[in-house]
Amino acid sequence: MKFYDILQLDPKVIKDLMSKSSMRSEKVKLGTGMFVRSILIVLFAIVFISTLSTIFGSENSPMAVAIFCILLGVRFVDFGYCIRDELIALSVSFLLLLVSPVLASATFPLLGFFINIISFFAILFMTCDKPEMGNGGLFSFAYIYLSGNPVYGEVLMKRFYLTLTGLVICGLIFYIKHKDKHKDIRFINIVKKAKSIDFKYQWMFRMSVGVSAILALGMAFQVERFMWAGFACGSLLSDYSQTPKIKERFMQRLIGAVAGSTLFFCIYSILPVGLHSVIGPLGGFCLGFCADYKYKTALNCLGALMIASDIYGVKYSIFLRIADNIIGVVFAVVFFYVYERYIAIKFSVINQTTQNNNSE
Repeated sequence: MKFYDILQLDPKVIKDLMSKSSMRSEKVKLGTGMFVRSILIVLFAIVFISTLSTIFGSENSPMAVAIFCILLGVRFVDFGYCIRDELIALSVSFLLLLVSPVLASATFPLLGFFINIISFFAILFMTCDKPEMGNGGLFSFAYIYLSGNPVYGEVLMKRFYLTLTGLVICGLIFYIKHKDKHKDIRFINIVKKAKSIDFKYQWMFRMSVGVSAILALGMAFQVERFMWAGFACGSLLSDYSQTPKIKERFMQRLIGAVAGSTLFFCIYSILPVGLHSVIGPLGGFCLGFCADYKYKTALNCLGALMIASDIYGVKYSIFLRIADNIIGVVFAVVFFYVYERYIAIKFSVINQTTQNNNSE
């Protein structure tokens, strides 16, 4: 395997290859590739996000972060239909990411709830032909992050130009990587074949309703930094499996939030004030070696708390991080089982009835 190919792999894949390899030289090569990959991603993130934030304003850095994450995703995952329709879908998704969080935040919670459901489901439907590839979690993060950081007026206009810039960059990469795939499949074919009883679309609907509901609750009760609860909820509900490990993720998310907050407090207390700015990139670098969900959750706390500490102070930021995560995971578990008990089961009955009618 070429060194460049190693740089394209997920840490979990690299670790699996290392465990299977019997050659020391191959293990060293894979480990070096994982190390270099992590450094390159952090450096690229710093340059990419800081450049866009400088040009379009620091208030729009959340959109720059969302674009960066989408850029990393579109390099590997297509939408399952022809490139022309995919680029249109990507454009619509960017438009919804720009407009819908702002509209939802500018109105009352119930209307915002329905705006978010429609917009979020539309994004998932257009971009997640293969949810197992992780697009659901990616766009969930982007949507929730932007919902927690709406802008208005002149700043919104700057965000529009930033979104357009991001669309051009992501669209170009997307075209280069996927232009020769699914040439005979149109988006309308996907729409015609879609059935509400299919597990994939039930997953999309469940996730859309769950994320929209918790965002509406945060808006109604004016909870500080409530997007963190949205991240926790969306993370649990994004698990695409017929038998999702929601209880396992519940515990891993809680442990990760507490452990990550504790780690942040220790590092923040030990490092001189002048070095506090490295905490975020340090967390990003360490993420490049993580394959387990609980460790990713813990390390994600470093960058999030570093940003929040400038607003709320260290101790209150840690309190919010842990409290919001508890709210998010508890809500996700309750919502999941209520949904499965009272909604999903009805679709199962409809599905069984349809199959019986077809067999007759």
